[in-house]
Amino acid sequence: MTYIPKSDFLATIIERGFLADCTDLQALDEALLKGVVPGYIGYDATAASLHVGHLMNIMLLRWFQKMGGKPITLMGGGTTKVGDPSFRADERPLLTPDAINANIDGMGRVFAQYLDYSDSPNGALMLNNAEWLDGLNYLEFLRDIGRHFSVNRMLSFESVKSRLDREQSLSFLEFNYMILQAYDFLELNRRYGCMVQMGGSDQWGNIVNGIDLTRRVIDQEIYGLTTPLLTTSDGRKMGKSANGATWLNGEMLSPYEFWQFWRNTTDADVGRFLKLYTELPVDECNRLGALGGSEINEAKVILANEVTGMLHGPEAAVTAEATAREVFEKGGTGDDLPTLELTAEEVGAGISVSQLIVRSGLAKTGKEAKRLIADNGARIDDAPLTDAGLMLDATALASPVKLSAGKKRHALVKLAG
Repeated sequence: MTYIPKSDFLATIIERGFLADCTDLQALDEALLKGVVPGYIGYDATAASLHVGHLMNIMLLRWFQKMGGKPITLMGGGTTKVGDPSFRADERPLLTPDAINANIDGMGRVFAQYLDYSDSPNGALMLNNAEWLDGLNYLEFLRDIGRHFSVNRMLSFESVKSRLDREQSLSFLEFNYMILQAYDFLELNRRYGCMVQMGGSDQWGNIVNGIDLTRRVIDQEIYGLTTPLLTTSDGRKMGKSANGATWLNGEMLSPYEFWQFWRNTTDADVGRFLKLYTELPVDECNRLGALGGSEINEAKVILANEVTGMLHGPEAAVTAEATAREVFEKGGTGDDLPTLELTAEEVGAGISVSQLIVRSGLAKTGKEAKRLIADNGARIDDAPLTDAGLMLDATALASPVKLSAGKKRHALVKLAG
């Protein structure tokens, strides 16, 4: 018989599709019913912003807090210096301490939109594992912690095994990562009473390591919970697009572009994404996801508004929707479109439209821009663009020029001033 959770948190995340696996569902459920349970997710500071691929687990922490749990966002100030080898083909580039700290600041601004970091009993904590990792004595760590790890078992974890099976190098530095992550869970339990680690299902082995270590060293019962690795209905990894990662930081991706990402959700994903990325009631998510024909487009607008409003604020969502309706329904330019501003010196005697397509982010390379034009996929001020060598001078750019790649991606180019 399948266990049916009684706690609000577990019941909610199961109904909404967040749960992939749990080390002991019933014991965790009983702990949640007894009082405030601290739980954490770890984030290495490898970029200046989180991206859409992180958003499901950020929403998991948000539900955890709303249902009485105490979320901990653990920033990997220490572990980022090593790099997580999980399911990677190569070693991560090593970052300087200054770069790591700058990335943590950028990521922290995103978390502040989703979690309450107040002094309330279940107020969120933002911690940095450099607090306990930076000062470790290597010999003491090997003696006290390393002796609990079996190399044979570590080699059997899929994240390591897959790398070795492909005969790709795995450095000793990276091999230490899973020990450090396990040690994080032990220290969080010691210092903050943390009882559960959450993360994507690719982190299962690392989570189990931390549970085993904590039981061995301080005989504490703690738990692990994972979310499914999410792909879109067409098989793409969530958050990845032709233009790279879909960033959550407004300086790296405009609210309009973020809104447009969600508006472009495929029909088959709408209901599932509403349950994972919004707080709309499940019945309403199912109703909207079941719509057909042109009605599903309005469901996508609701999805885009809800997700954008939570991250960037309701006004940003309203503005993005208004811009989209102006661009798509009325053929306008839309003041909120991503904008490339050029100085008169940059324009000089003229600048090619192919270069403008690249610089505005609609293509990655000049070759890609020319192919877009050759395939009749580019437009300028809503008219077909057929000449890849077209030059625009300062006079042509005196008023904003709208460039389009396909039907859904647009940018403005104008002179600064």
